[in-house]
Amino acid sequence: MKHFDAIVIGAGQAGVPLSKKLAMAGKTTAIIEKRLIGGTCINNGCTPTKAMIASAKIAYQASKSAALGIEIGSIKIDLKKIIARKDEIVEQFRKSSEDGIEKTKGLKLYMGEARFSGKKEITVAVENGKEEVITADWIFINTGAKTAIPEIEGLSDVNYLTSTSILELEEVPEHLLVVGGNYIGLEFGQMFSRFGSKVTILEKSDSILAREDKDVSAALREILEAEKIDVITNTEVLKFSAAKKNEINVEFKSGKVLRNLSITHVLIATGRIPQTEALSLGECGINVDEKGYIVVNNKLETNIKGVYALGDVKPGPAFTHLAYNDYTIVYRNLMEGTNYNIKDRPIPYCMFTDPQLGRVGISEEEAKAQKLDYQVAVLPMANVARGIETGETLGLMKAIVDKKSKKILGAAILASEGGEVMSVLQMAMEGGITYDRIRYCVFAHPTYSESLNNLFMKIED
Repeated sequence: MKHFDAIVIGAGQAGVPLSKKLAMAGKTTAIIEKRLIGGTCINNGCTPTKAMIASAKIAYQASKSAALGIEIGSIKIDLKKIIARKDEIVEQFRKSSEDGIEKTKGLKLYMGEARFSGKKEITVAVENGKEEVITADWIFINTGAKTAIPEIEGLSDVNYLTSTSILELEEVPEHLLVVGGNYIGLEFGQMFSRFGSKVTILEKSDSILAREDKDVSAALREILEAEKIDVITNTEVLKFSAAKKNEINVEFKSGKVLRNLSITHVLIATGRIPQTEALSLGECGINVDEKGYIVVNNKLETNIKGVYALGDVKPGPAFTHLAYNDYTIVYRNLMEGTNYNIKDRPIPYCMFTDPQLGRVGISEEEAKAQKLDYQVAVLPMANVARGIETGETLGLMKAIVDKKSKKILGAAILASEGGEVMSVLQMAMEGGITYDRIRYCVFAHPTYSESLNNLFMKIED
C-alpha cells in the first residue's frame, strides 16, 4: 500500500490541471484514469464536436454562397476526412495532456478503474487483472458523466448511437432520428443535416431548449426547420423495432396522435448521468443524491472531510469551464488559504448550433418567477449591420435588466459569434456596468458587439 498526499480520480478538465498543480507545489500526487486522458471534453465532447461542426458550417456556407455572389458548384462531403481531421485534433490535445502529466515531477499516473475500499483508501484495477491499493489525505473525484439511456421498448435491440459513438460513423446517415431536443441533440442534428442526412428531432417538452425563453426557443426552431430539419415536440417515444434493409422503425406519440417513422440511425440525447456506480462510494460513506450525483458543499467538499468532487459528477450545470473553475477554487482554498466558493459564480454557456446561442445570467422566465422588477431588450439580428454585411441575419439578441439599478441580469444571444457577444455582457455583469453605459459605449465599427448599443436603445428609461 502506497500513501500519497493527494489522489485525483479522473483525468478530465479539473483532474489534470489540479493533479499537476498539486505535484508542482510539492504534494505527492496520484491521478487515476480508466479510459483516456483529457476526459469527455477532449475525447468525446467539446473538441471533436466543434471540429466537426466547423466542417458542417463550411458545407452550409458553400451551399449558400451564391447569395453573396460566389458560384462554387457541387459540394461533396467526405466524412472519413472530416473524422480524420477531428481525430488529429483530439490526439493533439490528448497528447498535450499526457505529456503534461508525464513531465510533472511527483505525479504518478495509474491507468485503471478506481474504487473506494476504505475511507481514504482507493483500490485501482490495473491491467492483467491486478490491483493496487493507495491512500491519501486528500481525494478529488472528477469522474464526470455519461449518456443516460432511457427505458424504451426495443431500444436495446437496435444499434442506437450516443454522443460518443456517433463521432465514429464512417458514412453519413440516410435518416437520423435524434431523441432529445436540447443542446447536444440540436448540435448533432444540425451538423448531420448539413452533411446530407435527413434529420428528425423528437422532444418530449412542448418546445426545444425547454430551459430557455420561449421566444429564443421558437427562433432557433424556425432556423432549424428552414434547413429542412423536422422538429416534433410534445412527444413520447414508445417503441423501437428493427425493419427491413437496415432500417429502424420508431413508434411515438405526438400529442395524442400515434405515429410511426422509418429511420436508419437513432441518436439518444436525453441527458447524462454521473459516473459514480463503480466508485463504491459506500465504502467511504460519501453521500449522493437521488440521481447518483455526489453531494458537495459550496467549497466542493463532500460529507467526508478531505474528499472533494469536481465537474459533472456533482449536481448542477455540467460544463467544462465550470469543472476547470472547480479546480481553481479547490486548489486556491487548500494551497493558498483563500476562501472561494461556487455559490454565486456566473454560469455562462454556449450551444454551438449555427447561429450560436450564448447564455449568461437569468432568463426572462426566471426573472418573472422571481417576481423581479425587470425590463427586456430584444434586437433581431436582421437589424444588425454586421449581420447584414456578412449575410448572418438569423437569430436575436436579448437582455434582461433590473429596472431600478439598471444592472444586467442575464442575456441570450442567438447569433453568429453569439458566445463572444455574450462574453462581453458577462464582463459587464462582473464589473457592475449598467446597460445605460453600454448603450452609449464606443465599440469598434462594424462588429457584432457594437450592436449592444442598439440592443439597449430598445429600453425606455
